[in-house]
Amino acid sequence: MVTANHEASHRIFQERPELLAPVFRILGVPLPEEVSVEVLSPDATEIRPLERRVDSVLRIQPRDSSKSFLLAIEAQGRRDSDKAVSWAYYLAFLKAKYGHPALLLVVCQDKATAEWAAGPFKLGPEGWKALSVHPLVLGPGNVPPIIDEEEAAQNLAMATFSAMTHGRDQDAPAILDALARALGTADEESVAYYSELLEIGLGETPARETWRNLMTIRTYFPGRGTLIEETLLKGEAKGRAQMVLHVLDTRGIAVPDAARERIMSCTDLPTLERWMDRALTVSITVDELFAEES
Repeated sequence: MVTANHEASHRIFQERPELLAPVFRILGVPLPEEVSVEVLSPDATEIRPLERRVDSVLRIQPRDSSKSFLLAIEAQGRRDSDKAVSWAYYLAFLKAKYGHPALLLVVCQDKATAEWAAGPFKLGPEGWKALSVHPLVLGPGNVPPIIDEEEAAQNLAMATFSAMTHGRDQDAPAILDALARALGTADEESVAYYSELLEIGLGETPARETWRNLMTIRTYFPGRGTLIEETLLKGEAKGRAQMVLHVLDTRGIAVPDAARERIMSCTDLPTLERWMDRALTVSITVDELFAEES
């Protein structure tokens, strides 16, 4: 069964192709400096009842289109004696379908599986191996742990991938700490994307709970107005504002649109706390909520 963390391990390459350059450097495989990346269908099925799907397939296109190639990406969580045949099929099928040579990249989150996945896998009868499959493999053994905040901030995609890969390592807390600090200076969209992707990618590991605590409880520079701090405060303010309106609605106090907007747009926690106390006691109109504040 495909799990959410399995999905995250390969999907990051589809959505953040800037990850490819540092990954190819790790693998020692040359990658042209200027390439475009296209996501292709992972379906490698010729006859519908026989389902064969690669996790992700990317077409890597340098300026010189004659050097284009395909990258089939598989997330692998354990040893599987049948995988070598499937992988050989993927590579041959993709070459036949798209006319480009294909590489296979296997992503693992534990060292033993990564060592096995490196192969090579020789296929054929005893005494004559007709085919050999040589996957490229990323795992805890070759993906560097990123524990420096500045390094993480320079490439959030790589830092997030590193954190996913090392989620079961003893270094996981330090890696997560560096990434959380790096996200403190990132834009709101990046904070949301990488924090959620990593939570999914860590799966059912203790590191996942550590990450959840970092992103929902802790701010490293309180009072400095960092994005993480602002995001946390906005979330808390929205929750309190909704509670004020809920109390008023439950008590049958009419709340005009202007007052509703005023409550929901407030981000000052002490003010919302005061309004919450008053929401429990106002007797006639919502104007009593704003007494001495207008």
